[in-house]
Amino acid sequence: MPNDPLNAFVPYGRTEVAGAASGPLAGLRFAVKDLFHIAGLPTGAGNPDWLRTHEVPRETAPAVQRLLDAGARVAGKTLTDELAWSLAGENAHYGTPENPQAPGRIPGGSSSGSAAAVAGGAVDFAIGTDTGGSVRLPASYCGLCGIRPTHGAVPLDGSVPLAPSFDTVGWFAREAALLRRVGAVLLPPAPDLAFRRLLVAEDAFAIAGEAVRAALAPALGRLCERFGGAETVTLAPEGLDQWRPVFQTLQAAEAWEAHGAWITAMKPAFGPGVRDRFAAAATLDPALARAAAETREGIRRRMDALLGTDGLIVLPSAPGIAPLRGSSGAAVDAERARALAILCPAGLAGLPQISIPAARLDGCPLGLSLVGPRGSDSTLLTIAEDLFP
Repeated sequence: MPNDPLNAFVPYGRTEVAGAASGPLAGLRFAVKDLFHIAGLPTGAGNPDWLRTHEVPRETAPAVQRLLDAGARVAGKTLTDELAWSLAGENAHYGTPENPQAPGRIPGGSSSGSAAAVAGGAVDFAIGTDTGGSVRLPASYCGLCGIRPTHGAVPLDGSVPLAPSFDTVGWFAREAALLRRVGAVLLPPAPDLAFRRLLVAEDAFAIAGEAVRAALAPALGRLCERFGGAETVTLAPEGLDQWRPVFQTLQAAEAWEAHGAWITAMKPAFGPGVRDRFAAAATLDPALARAAAETREGIRRRMDALLGTDGLIVLPSAPGIAPLRGSSGAAVDAERARALAILCPAGLAGLPQISIPAARLDGCPLGLSLVGPRGSDSTLLTIAEDLFP
């Protein structure tokens, strides 16, 4: 579309929406992932058939309206992977947004357009959704600050779901200070917590490997200085690779429940990957989903016990830097599996996680993540601003 060298915005119209004349975000421009409804503008959810078969919304999603009421201005709606079910950001219908911080590499998905718009300076901040990592991973790949809040902390009304028990509203900014300012508008009031224990997730660092560990070492050192040291912990005694399929099974069951009727009736054209995942979801044994739900409760208890009320987990945001655009299907699937193993703990437990652009590896951005107890979002945002301004 015109004036969109990043290919970040939806191709069926870049429409600006004015915010309130004054407010804590006055003068700032933001982008909105094309899963959120804005009154009078179509919602395409990354798929032309979805766009064609759904009416133009008459109401604006509460999360978007909060930002407008705070004085920010919508600069346009941004590209997403189809129905948000991907981590790559390569949309078969609309193309791949640019990654300005790692040219020739993917931006990460499914909030790809939102990440690209912020990384390229087209907007001050952007909102997306994070189900399995769709804010945290693009933040790492594009050198941004990004947050997945406590599940349910920010309303998702007026948006297209993927897996409701995992879906969250997330947001991106280039600086942690602005990430916190946006959080002050979106998040409910909550008392500040005192983190006293820093917990280094050894199993997550092991998946990422030595090169990632070495690149993140200086940032990790700053955290250790603040806390007077750190404790090494294992998040998943049975292995994070055993937690990943729990997440994937539940996500698939919920995605089919949300969209199966529409897919069966409309037979939409999906791109590779997304098509395969929905096809598998259609035949998922409900007994597997019930077993995964029981396992999830144990994972939630495990994460809560590790954190208590004063613990802070630190881990890599991603298993590595952004993969090259157009990588083979097998390579994409392998990287997706590694990423989900690192990303799934916060989602399974419903916990807040912030990714901070902490390092570069081979010239590309690399994020470090902080996971806190449920409801500690504001405190996490403050720590991120203090340590990584």
